[in-house]
Amino acid sequence: MTVGYDDVEVGTVLPTRTFPVQRVNLVMYAGASGDFNPIHWNERFATAVGLPNVIAHGMFTMAQAARLITDWTGDPGSMEDYGVRFTRPVVVPDDDTGAVIEVTGKVGEKLEGNRVRVDISASSDGQTVLARARAIVRLS
Repeated sequence: MTVGYDDVEVGTVLPTRTFPVQRVNLVMYAGASGDFNPIHWNERFATAVGLPNVIAHGMFTMAQAARLITDWTGDPGSMEDYGVRFTRPVVVPDDDTGAVIEVTGKVGEKLEGNRVRVDISASSDGQTVLARARAIVRLS
């Protein structure tokens, strides 16, 4: 799908995406990223350091939220800038369900050069996990 600059207005809402997260996803991400911090896979360690349970990597959470944009545009290269603030971790219990990250977005501003700013919201278990999440996206 190609999203055109003329097809969107300020306030255009992107389709909501949900991303399931299980412990196996965290182990695979650890292997890809090299981040083997035990808070991301060892429940005993995570709770010993004061966490409620194993938590997803912050960059994993950020990447899932970015998928909202790349799925919307159909082009990973369309995202020119992206930033977030981490507000809460995504807690991933060791069960058949795991956690779910829900991501929504809205066009917040039209910019020069066929670019738009998309304001992104990400939550898990009813709690906001990313704040000030914004992407600058070049559209066709």
